[in-house]
Amino acid sequence: MEEMKGTLMEIYGENVILSRITSHELDFICRIECDRDLWHFEESVESDEQVVRSKYLDRINEGNETTTYDFIVSLVDDKMRTPIGLAQVWSYIDYRKSWELGFAILPDYSGQGYGSEAAKLLLKFAFEQLKAHKVVGMCNSQNTRSAALMEHIGMTKEAVFKEELFWNGKWADQFYYSILEKEFFEGKTV
Repeated sequence: MEEMKGTLMEIYGENVILSRITSHELDFICRIECDRDLWHFEESVESDEQVVRSKYLDRINEGNETTTYDFIVSLVDDKMRTPIGLAQVWSYIDYRKSWELGFAILPDYSGQGYGSEAAKLLLKFAFEQLKAHKVVGMCNSQNTRSAALMEHIGMTKEAVFKEELFWNGKWADQFYYSILEKEFFEGKTV
């Protein structure tokens, strides 16, 4: 089920809810975006919370004119709507109708299927609401959990970008995953 009111948007799954971010979640967003442990496999992590706050305020102020959709992940059965993660989809190549997804679940909630469910809801949103032709996802080749999640939700590894990322003082490969609109609607996803 999906509810939209202006820029307020909620997407309900069986166990998680994706809620479009508002200024009320900026403290959480800053904490999660600047957490080097959470983003261990990324090339770089922003350390300045003011930079993160400004970036997300700009996105919030774009409203419905945006090419980036940022969602807080929370649990359906949590009346307090405690944020447990971040799920995002953004325009990758506009004229090709390609979108890229990204996600992060706090360590206390990882390994319980919440990331997979959030990513599936992003795919559904991208194909049904944004009319995407293709959704892509990329990860450091050392990030086996992210790679496994993308495969679990029906994405296919299309490429390995050799030594694409300068990570931990050395070059690392990057995996490139995708799923097409027709694959999604043919029920390729789990």
